[in-house]
Amino acid sequence: SLPAKLINGGIAGLIGVTCVFPIDLAKTRLQNQQNGQRMYTSMSDCLIKTIRSEGYFGMYRGAAVNLTLVTPEKAIKLAANDFFRHHLSKDGKKLTLLREMLAGCGAGTCQVIVTTPMEMLKIQLQDAGRIAAQKKLMAAQAQLSSSSAAGAAEPAVERRTTATQITRELLRSKGITGLYKGLGATLLRDVPFSIVYFPLFANLNKLGQKDPNVKAPFYVSFLSGCVAGSTAAVAVNPCDVIKTRLQSLQRGVNEDTYSGILDCTKKIWQKEGPMAFLKGAYCRALVIAPLFGIAQVVYFIGIAEFLLDMLPKHRA
Repeated sequence: SLPAKLINGGIAGLIGVTCVFPIDLAKTRLQNQQNGQRMYTSMSDCLIKTIRSEGYFGMYRGAAVNLTLVTPEKAIKLAANDFFRHHLSKDGKKLTLLREMLAGCGAGTCQVIVTTPMEMLKIQLQDAGRIAAQKKLMAAQAQLSSSSAAGAAEPAVERRTTATQITRELLRSKGITGLYKGLGATLLRDVPFSIVYFPLFANLNKLGQKDPNVKAPFYVSFLSGCVAGSTAAVAVNPCDVIKTRLQSLQRGVNEDTYSGILDCTKKIWQKEGPMAFLKGAYCRALVIAPLFGIAQVVYFIGIAEFLLDMLPKHRA
């Protein structure tokens, strides 16, 4: 049933995000740093420096936004894919690869309703620590190079903003469109991701089914979700880099600003080289693999069906 699908998708998203959010934070910070202003050399370096400067919970900056909105996002994505697969199938026959890709395309298009504002708010909170650390470092360097330490300015104290404050400011200044900055880049990432992910997962999962009418074992669904998720994540990583750059409202010192997808692509290519489009790719693979592995296990086990079935018994 649709309610069961939505609950399953929501539970799957909550569990997955909690497990992999620190890696996602490292991915965002690695993607946003530009040549000449590099704060981190790798994922582990980013996480270690984040803990040192912001504490353990600094790795979870922006997690509240994700945990709040990941339920509808994952629920829409998984349920929409099932909906399109059902309506594209003819008399219960096996879907062709093209129809599986169309179903994934429909799911990716539907999810951006929630994904775009969620990602936009999350990125601001995740990247705030990087920008603050960069400013402190430059202030310290300026103080050391100054001939008179007494005359050097004290480094500014970081003022932590919340998702609510950012949302209010965007709604006040730009209206609802402010929350949908980077919508085109989000579509450019999520639609191809779903086109690759869902057909690949479905076909990998079928390999573990002894009987077409019986679900595959949970470990098969988990591994299929991991392999399909990481493959799709790396394939669309260039689009994710562009989306992250476009959705960042604040920039570090001397960092480029972008007017759109083409402008962003051109500047990254010219100033940072083609390898810049793979920034954070391994982090993204590490995030997406367990996230979608867990999501598919929860979704296919059907926790919601169990809970919904228990309600009448409990009332009785």
